[in-house]
Amino acid sequence: MTRRHLTFALSAMFTLLLILGCSSEQNANNNQADSDAHKKQYLAFGGGPTGGTFNFFANKMASLISEKNTWLEVSPKGSGGSAENLRSLNKNGVDLGIVYSGDAFLGRVGKLPDDPTRYTDVSMLSFLYGAPAQLIVRKDSGIDSPDDLKGKAIAIGNPGSGAALSAERFFRHLGLWDSITPQYLGYSQAAADFAIRKIDAFWVLVGYPNSAVVEAATNSPVKLLDLHAAAAESGFYDTYPFYSPVEIPADTYTGQTDDVATFQDSSLWCASKRLDNDIVYQCLKAVYSGTGLEALVAAHKAASSMSVDNGLYGASIPLHPGAVRFWKEKGLEIPPKLLP
Repeated sequence: MTRRHLTFALSAMFTLLLILGCSSEQNANNNQADSDAHKKQYLAFGGGPTGGTFNFFANKMASLISEKNTWLEVSPKGSGGSAENLRSLNKNGVDLGIVYSGDAFLGRVGKLPDDPTRYTDVSMLSFLYGAPAQLIVRKDSGIDSPDDLKGKAIAIGNPGSGAALSAERFFRHLGLWDSITPQYLGYSQAAADFAIRKIDAFWVLVGYPNSAVVEAATNSPVKLLDLHAAAAESGFYDTYPFYSPVEIPADTYTGQTDDVATFQDSSLWCASKRLDNDIVYQCLKAVYSGTGLEALVAAHKAASSMSVDNGLYGASIPLHPGAVRFWKEKGLEIPPKLLP
């Protein structure tokens, strides 16, 4: 190599290093600018009991938001479930949470069981997934319909959970509530008690497959009851229009050879009405990014229902202003009843 060529090569290398150095410095400056522009914020995300889908979603979504926004530190918080999250959001005990559409709607108008409080300081961010009611009994139990549960002990979920409220709603509507013995147990404990025959059946309101039902079906032959027939015949859907018919596909659980007809509620991602608009907007951006949705689906199959097109599905309460901004930018038309 001639001296001239060597000088040229060294000059080119120096220029490249200078460019790379400037680029790295610029990235660092951008990250610093982002941190400087936002004061560190700590948020609590209300999930649900161990073993439930709320728990999976809250954990993963909190992680995604924190990773995408270094100025936000979001911590998942265990809870009894939907109704507890609704109450906590309303009093600003948590900032984000998952609430069933039915509980959000009834809570807003003061019609939750034995609770006339109107929970109006809670706003919707987006639809997460459909949550089918699943009622599990032993295959050899002789229980073939809800009416056969008279005199039986049934685990219905934690106190204050959406599962427990939906079970009470359903059995009261059928006139069976005073004929059964409800046990307020979380899903994991219910599966354990079911395995040793302390209870005759257990109820979950959750995306499928659910780990507690998987555990029960693995330990002994089980069957899921058809809940749709009783709901349709009794006018349940007319009384509670936020519920809709759905089928749990065959082979979802071990030994389940046929589709099972039931009804579902919609799980909604909600926020305290007091939460800053930009924070809400940035949370939605993090979760609804391509990588965000992929990570959620990898964490739980129920997240496959999430998309921009389905963003407002199951909405029963008004949106947060930060969510209105996000969904309008995504091209969705916001119905007037959902505007803050």
